[in-house]
Amino acid sequence: MWLIFIRFLMLGLTSFGGPAAHIGYFRRTFVTELGWLDERRFGSLVALCQFLPGPGSSQLGFAIGYGRAGLGGALLAFLGFTLPSFALMYLLAVTSANALGLDWFEGVIHGLKLLAVVVVADACLGMYKQFCQRSLTRGIMLASALTLLLAGALWSQMLVLLLAALLGSRLLVGEVGEPAPPTKLRSHYLVIFGLLLLGAFWCLFSPVDPLAQLAAGFYQAGALVFGGGHVVLPLLQQTVGAELSADRFLTGYAAAQAMPGPMFTLAAFLGADSWQQSPLMGALLATAAIFLPGFLLLLGLLPAWHSLSRKPAIAGAIAAVNAAVVGLLVAALYQPVFVSAVSGPRDMALVLLGFACLQWFRLHIVLLVAGFALAGLGFELLA
Repeated sequence: MWLIFIRFLMLGLTSFGGPAAHIGYFRRTFVTELGWLDERRFGSLVALCQFLPGPGSSQLGFAIGYGRAGLGGALLAFLGFTLPSFALMYLLAVTSANALGLDWFEGVIHGLKLLAVVVVADACLGMYKQFCQRSLTRGIMLASALTLLLAGALWSQMLVLLLAALLGSRLLVGEVGEPAPPTKLRSHYLVIFGLLLLGAFWCLFSPVDPLAQLAAGFYQAGALVFGGGHVVLPLLQQTVGAELSADRFLTGYAAAQAMPGPMFTLAAFLGADSWQQSPLMGALLATAAIFLPGFLLLLGLLPAWHSLSRKPAIAGAIAAVNAAVVGLLVAALYQPVFVSAVSGPRDMALVLLGFACLQWFRLHIVLLVAGFALAGLGFELLA
């Protein structure tokens, strides 16, 4: 079981580029390299996590860990993937040191952002081959990419996924994969939904204890946000905006974008800053609260999802959503991954070289991480 923790810890240390890149890293590690699940099951989990509120890439990792070793595996996957960015964000909150301003650090980060371009491009290609084999799925992929490139708002992403699911449920009913064994609704899943509802009522009735209010605010943000870390920004600004200065808040947000792993660990920075009496307690409580609703909802739906995926209409909807997700990844490959990383011919040359090495020689991700980090450092030193 500790292999799950080690694998996700390695990803937590190296997964730069945001949720789209995380999907690429997970696919390469757990589908291509380790074979923990096949492309169809992976696509099914991606489709589920796209529809749920909360941190999509962390939910995907949580689901992979759950499928591998139950609840313990899910918790170890979450801990491994989240720990590096949590520790960095907490240290940034409690110290005056800011490594983000150092030239060598900026160079390494730049190199790893270029690697994210390679990983997302590889995921787009691999998932296109798997999920866009029919004319209709290719059309859905293209329409999704064009829509999200031209109108990249959150509502357009959700609309694209919903329309794809509706279209697939009607026209792709033959896309049925290997059936999962039927799962009965067990009592502990009712407990999970009960805890989710209890958390919602807790937020609505505004606890009077300051620490409970802090947790309630982050829980509410995690329960209401769709679309990942960038979308949670305005909700968190409303939650802790009165406690922190605008400069301090934006410092934490900028740092979260430069960190590997999930952007939701911005909660560690904000929680530590908001609870000066015990910064570590504030960081732990805020982080747990913002991740908890998404994980509870996922735990409650996973068994039903595996059973529902056997039905022809649901399987068709999943096939269409998978094609739409490929379009989403193509759009994300350009904005924000490519736009934020590639700034000139030298960067583009490194991306092409890395992509060629990944496709032709199937280099291990650790070697690619080391190579791109050193290349980014070299670019910065030669600048």
